[in-house]
Order: sequence, then structure tokens, then C-alpha cells
Amino acid sequence: MSQPIRFYHRNAIREVSGAGVTRSVLQYLREDAHCTGTKEGCAEGDCGACTVVVGERNEAGGVSFKAVNACIQFLPTLDGKALFTVEDLRQPDGSLHPVQQAMVDCHGSQCGFCTPGFVMSMWALYEKHGHEHAGAPAASASSAAAGCPGKGACTVPSREEIANALTGNLCRCTGYRPILDAADRMFQAGAPKRPVDVEALARTLATIERGDTFHYEHKGQQFDAPRSVDALAAIKAARPATRILAGSTDIGLWVTKQMRELGDIVYVGQVEAMRQIEVGSDWIEIGAGVTVERGYAELAKHYPELNEMWQRFASLPIRNAGTIGGNVANGSPIGDSMPGLIALGAHVVLRGGDVTRELALEDLYLAYQKKDMAEHEFVLALKVPTRTGARKNLQFRTYKISKRFDSDISAVCAAFAFIADGETIREPRIAFGGMAATPKRATHTEGVLADAQWHEATAQAAMIALGKDYAPLSDMRATDEYRIEAAKNTLYRFWLETRPHNPLAQQAVNVRAVLAAGAAEAV
Repeated sequence: MSQPIRFYHRNAIREVSGAGVTRSVLQYLREDAHCTGTKEGCAEGDCGACTVVVGERNEAGGVSFKAVNACIQFLPTLDGKALFTVEDLRQPDGSLHPVQQAMVDCHGSQCGFCTPGFVMSMWALYEKHGHEHAGAPAASASSAAAGCPGKGACTVPSREEIANALTGNLCRCTGYRPILDAADRMFQAGAPKRPVDVEALARTLATIERGDTFHYEHKGQQFDAPRSVDALAAIKAARPATRILAGSTDIGLWVTKQMRELGDIVYVGQVEAMRQIEVGSDWIEIGAGVTVERGYAELAKHYPELNEMWQRFASLPIRNAGTIGGNVANGSPIGDSMPGLIALGAHVVLRGGDVTRELALEDLYLAYQKKDMAEHEFVLALKVPTRTGARKNLQFRTYKISKRFDSDISAVCAAFAFIADGETIREPRIAFGGMAATPKRATHTEGVLADAQWHEATAQAAMIALGKDYAPLSDMRATDEYRIEAAKNTLYRFWLETRPHNPLAQQAVNVRAVLAAGAAEAV
């Protein structure tokens, strides 16, 4: 039988039945709950006008808060969670929350349409630095006097951290400087009169947590949220056509933009085993339900070369919701995670019924939107080799070419890796996105590099070989000529950064690094 969707919102547990399986959280808020502070702008998770904060119980027994886009999140995925909107920031006496007051004081709002979304992204940052770091030493004199939401002093985020937290929010009239100023100032205001009681919220969420599969139906369409991999496998085996839903950052657009009927849905967001990261001696295993934000945070510990790609992968709200497993399973030729993972030699673990199998990630993709997966199979995990043994000498880089630095789709995404044996290249692996119908390795180019000396002549020969590996198309993001030229230039940049003699430092080849260095010198 269908069960009601249960979640915490506006200081109470809500139960919803009779809503469509693909009804968005935004539709519920505006049309059913009449919480109209949350706006609709793009309906595809780009503008941030619909930003809300979702709270979930974490392994430590507390609550983790994350900003997400309400326009592409389906309402049943809220089951067992807490939902916060700009209305929740209202204080008992009607005064503004410190986050809101800072926006007023810094003149961070003009037309006001985008403001609630900015405020919610800022509030998520405010709660993170107040609760997750409660009791930690203050980062500055100003933070020691700050009215932080936690029990101890806040660690005030840097200007760059604030900017990264707001990458999913667009403003077209105020300008970002006063908004960044407001996010800086909110930590200096007095404490809110009604801060979030995280311990009480965790206890409340525990009362509505499901012990078994959550099953919801509406007009013959089914939504299941199993708690175990076995239960997920059983659902897919019994109904292979059931659509798997993870972060909804792509599937949500099928509904809002393409008006597609999705059929039955099985949601992997409650399968705890698929939300784990395990680091062994040989592999880093990332469950398919791990968010992009968490997955990149772990990978960047082992491969700091991924830091920029982590920062530039969509926006924070998208990374908070989307999963690396979902990006891999989607198999888009412009998916940014795949080239780097392929270059690192990642494997994908598939599950179908009682059978689990593993294959190299590049072998998963057969043709455009065609994968080596049976209908009842699903992505269980990703396995990335650790940097041990000969791989301690791994030279690795990823590059993203797009029209904007933040929150943009790649025209070209490049990834290069090889093991340096003195000046000799061993086991080269090169992969590109945006250059073919699938994420694809450059086998001809790898052949030129294999066991060759890493000299400029070798790099030049490899650049020529790229023309044999790819015949890209022209589209709204770039022409075919631009793509192949950009691909060659990224390979040459890789040579400049990793050449055995006098490799160029990051600030010599990265515009943002150059600007940051110049700003530091000016100070």
C-alpha cells in the first residue's frame, strides 16, 4: 500500500499523499504549502532562485544541511528529511535572521527576486560553519565575537569559500560584491533569537526514519526508496523498466523541460551502502549514491589535481544533490567526471539481480546513450586506483574549457595521465569529453606517447595524433575546429606543466592563479 511522504517543515512533521510522483519540491512549496518566498526562475537548477536547504541525519547522529535546487527535486525524495525555506528564518519577534540582516546592511538586494535563493545558500554556509565546527578555535578576532549558530565559536570562511558556496545563485541587477560582503558580515552579527536546535531536529528525524523500503503511489505510478542494495536489485529485477533516480539533476529536467512521463521510479538516495566511501590499499571505492561534492572531496585528497574540476563541476547545489554514480550512469558525452576518472584508470561496478560485475569505465560506453548494461543492471560503485607503487610518480591533469568559469557546460574536457619513469612515459591514458559521442580515450595519441621520452617533440607529435582520435561536431558551445585546436592546446599545456626540466608552476598557466597572486602582492 502507498505510504504518505513524511518530512519536517515549518516546525512540524508533514505528511503528504495525493501528490504526483514527479511533483517538484518547488511546486509543493508554492502551490500547496503557500511558501512563496522560494521562486521559480529557470526550472533547471541553474539560476538558484529556488534554492532551499535540506537537512538529513548523519552518521555522527547530528544533521547535515545542504543547499539544493527545489525546482528539480521530486517531492517523495524528501521522505525522512527536513526542509528549510526562507520563511523558516523569520525570528519569533519578526526580526530578521543575521543572514538576512547582513543582506540589508550591505545593500545586497535590488529587485529581490534572487534574494531568497542567495539567503538560503548563505544560511547553509552559516549553519555549516556554526554547527560542524562548534567548539573549534575562532579563526579571527571578529569570529570570536560572532553570533554563531553552534555551541562554540565559528570558523569564518574565506572570501573564496563564500564565492564557491554561491556559484549556484545568479543575480542580474545587484552585482555580486555586496552579496559577498553580506556573506562575510553575517558571521559578525549577533546570534539568531531562534537558532536551529540540531540535537532536537536529529531526534525528530529519527522518529520518521523508515526501517524498510518506502513505497509511494499516485495514479498508478510507483516510487520506491529501498534501504538496501538487495532490495534495490530485487525491484530492478522484477520491474527492469523502473527508472533509477539519484540526485535528479538530469532526470528532473526531463520533467520540467521535456514534459516526459518517467514511469515507475526507484530512488537510491536511502540505500546507505551506496552512500559510502571506502579507501583501501589499492582502490578508492565510491558508492553510486555518494554526492558529487563528497566524492570529489575524497578524490582530491589523493589527487589534488582534481581541485579545480571539483570547483567547476556545475554549482554547489548541483554537487550537493547529484551523484558521481549518476553522472557515470548517464554517460553524457559532456559529463565532466568521466574523462578524469578514465584517465585515472577507474572501474565501474555493476549489479544485476544477484550478479555483480566490474569493468573498465571506458568500456561501459558503446555509443551515444548506449551502454554495456542490461536493463535490470545498475551502477553500484566506482573504483579509482590509489596513488601507490609506481603510481606515486603519476603525472595527472584535468582541464575544462567553457565560456564561464563557474557553473557551465564544457565545450572540451580533457584529462591526461602517465607514470613518469625518469623522462620516459609509461602507461599513458588520455580521455576527452565533448569530442565524441561518448567519453572516449585517445588511443592513437596514447600510442605515440607510450614508452617515448617526454620531450617537446613528443608532445607535438601527440598533438597531431589527436586528429586521428577525434572528429568533433560543431554546436552552440563550440565549432569542430575550435574543439580540436583546444584539445591540442590542453595537451601542450600538460607538457608545459609536467615536462621533466623547468615545468611551469600553476600561477604561470592559470589565469585565476595569476590574478590571485597579483592581488596578494598588492596587499
